[in-house]
Amino acid sequence: MKNIVLAGFHAVGARLRMDPKSISAVYLDPERRDKRMREMREKLIAAGVRVMNADQRRLDGMAPDVPHQGIVAMAEEKQAMLEFDELLDQITDKTLILILDGVTDPRNFGACLRVADCAGVQCVLVPRDRSAHITPAALKSAAGAAETVPVVTVTNLASAIMELRDAGVTVVGTAGEATKSIYDFDQKKAFAWVLGAEGDGLRQLTRRRCDDLASIPMAGAVESLNVSVASGIVLYETVRQRLAAKA
Repeated sequence: MKNIVLAGFHAVGARLRMDPKSISAVYLDPERRDKRMREMREKLIAAGVRVMNADQRRLDGMAPDVPHQGIVAMAEEKQAMLEFDELLDQITDKTLILILDGVTDPRNFGACLRVADCAGVQCVLVPRDRSAHITPAALKSAAGAAETVPVVTVTNLASAIMELRDAGVTVVGTAGEATKSIYDFDQKKAFAWVLGAEGDGLRQLTRRRCDDLASIPMAGAVESLNVSVASGIVLYETVRQRLAAKA
């Protein structure tokens, strides 16, 4: 079984809640003696997890480029898995998919997974290239969502979008210049939102493969939103419409 590194209180805490037996060891900075660390140490020991001290230098080496907050865990890999062909076979009226085009920052990617989990998304679809994937930084931001939301990786995102449309999924991309807003679409049946990275937005070929484009109404001076924030806005419009239909 492959081991992965979980860094930070959110990532380690989420795994501790879901599957403490999958954690082989947790390394804590003995110099950190605040309440949050004391409580985490007590929870780990109560769950029977092996706890070891490690200085800042060792923790930095275990989780480079990740704000580990003085806590790093080694645990079994438990990423939710789904193949694209399996996804096509599982399309129903309840399907909700988040497609990310060119989101390369692992922290943004992890935050999108977290939002997707909360909104009940069936999967997050990403291209094999020009995309972030599961890393310690993404796991930290995802706070456990990488283990519950399947990430489907495809070689050709534009072709995958066309296959989703052929399977009955309405695919709408977000673009600031779109004349329609996210509130102008019926999202009560199989639906997919496509979002690009902040600044670059969607690639032209991706735009052309979508059924339509929508904008998020912006009333202030800010011109764009972080992709994870935008994901939350569009996904919860879909959730709102579906809950209203049941009422």
